[in-house]
Amino acid sequence: MILLTRLDGREIIVNADLIESIEESPDTILKFTTGRKMMVREKLKEVLARVMDYRKQFPMYAIPAGEEEKHGWEQSG
Repeated sequence: MILLTRLDGREIIVNADLIESIEESPDTILKFTTGRKMMVREKLKEVLARVMDYRKQFPMYAIPAGEEEKHGWEQSG
């Protein structure tokens, strides 16, 4: 989730995982996977930076083969 500002100055928390595209023309327009669109005050690069910072909090790494046993992790299935 990222904090952005609507054009009227109200802050809104947006689910960054649902952003499909970001366009600047000249206002910044977010398009969501739901089909909804939203205009925000932040510039495209600022929105992108916030999305990237948000995603850095949740690294998704594959566990290399053999690491489960080495660390005592249980294998499912």
